[in-house]
Amino acid sequence: MEKRAYHHGDLRAALIEAGLKLLAEPGADAPGLREVARAVGVSPTAVYRHFPDKGALLGAMAREGLDRLGSAQAEAGKRGFNAVGRAYITFALQNPALFRLIFANSPNHNPLDWNSDDPDTMPLLRMQAVREVAERDGEGAARLFALRAWALVHGLAVLLLDRQVTVDDATIDAFFEARGPLM
Repeated sequence: MEKRAYHHGDLRAALIEAGLKLLAEPGADAPGLREVARAVGVSPTAVYRHFPDKGALLGAMAREGLDRLGSAQAEAGKRGFNAVGRAYITFALQNPALFRLIFANSPNHNPLDWNSDDPDTMPLLRMQAVREVAERDGEGAARLFALRAWALVHGLAVLLLDRQVTVDDATIDAFFEARGPLM
């Protein structure tokens, strides 16, 4: 990564962005505080003012990644429920290290908790599930539908990332159109 001297502004945001860029490099591991400091052009001491340890930095990076995933899904949501799932898989495939970081460093959720105010992708999933199922089959059915949908899409994303299955885009699209006992 090209080193640039940091000049005023939001250092916390600059550190997160540098960490995300380092994470996106092929074969990269989760970056450490010193590595991020070097990338931004500040001393490691400056980093500690914003992040007391590597875990705090990775958590902030995961939160930013989750926000980006949520934005991608929100945009896709205008095209329907299946487009939200497709956006999830596309995000995972385009950002594999970030996708893994998100789920290794984000708080545990209960997808069946409709009252959660977590600023993540779950509210969008809940809203879409309500639109798809709740009006016809009730809120309980919508909750189970949301959980099943997330499990299916997350499972496919992880299978693709782990190279347990290899499929083309047309097969991924067909995955979202398939109907059966799980849907």
